[in-house]
Amino acid sequence: MKKRHEVLFNQLKAYRDEILAVLEHVSPEEAEIIPQGFKNNIRWNLGHIYLDQYLWIQSVTKEKAIVPEQFMSWFGYGTSPSNFDVNTPTFNELKLILKSQPFEIKNQYGSRLEEEFPPTEMGMHTIEQVLIRTIFHEGMHLQSILDILKMIER
Repeated sequence: MKKRHEVLFNQLKAYRDEILAVLEHVSPEEAEIIPQGFKNNIRWNLGHIYLDQYLWIQSVTKEKAIVPEQFMSWFGYGTSPSNFDVNTPTFNELKLILKSQPFEIKNQYGSRLEEEFPPTEMGMHTIEQVLIRTIFHEGMHLQSILDILKMIER
């Protein structure tokens, strides 16, 4: 594996670990709170982060994502916790799958990072490019989680 690919996977894990560290002292009850002015809660943000990485990989490869189909109805763009049902993963379940996701992506796609595909609407044409984009997206949702926690603490 090329050094830059090792760095990319180290970054994926490190940024994911940052989110998981923030969640260490968050209770499942707090993860359900939607503060005034917010559309979603912490639990939704976690499911959305998980789903987004696979959707962008699917977008470039055109291969079906390994994420369960119901994730789109629970955590897809434009959804909210009002879309949750009894089968929606719990806060603790989401933390577990988020922890393992960087390793799963590395195992499944690590040897294909530079494989060329037709470009997405943003011009990305490799899995490597898509993963860089998902790091940015994950950071946006980390900030949303931090903002929700600030509101909860008030």
